[in-house]
Amino acid sequence: MSVIKINAITVPEESGEELGHRFAARHGSMEGTPGFEGFELLQPTDGRHVWLVVTRWASEEDFENWRSSAHFRRSHAQGGDADSSDEGEQARPAVGMSSELWTYQISVTG
Repeated sequence: MSVIKINAITVPEESGEELGHRFAARHGSMEGTPGFEGFELLQPTDGRHVWLVVTRWASEEDFENWRSSAHFRRSHAQGGDADSSDEGEQARPAVGMSSELWTYQISVTG
């Protein structure tokens, strides 16, 4: 059964579009990551400022292995970009003000 990890990212109203652009630019960067089953970026439509990154993993171990990887560190560094390797590149400021990691498992499917 899949392990679900949800990163709830609080984003200022004017920065939501930038968050979406950054995720779109990295689309496909997780391909080949052991145990990674997929993700969705959920944009709020009810006036909230919390975006959800929902990821599915084959196991808790696969998720933890990814979190301790160099790929994770590069893609989650302040202003980091998983596809960037140019050390002279200007760092981009963080988009989110805060984030919280939630863990779930699928209980019932329809």
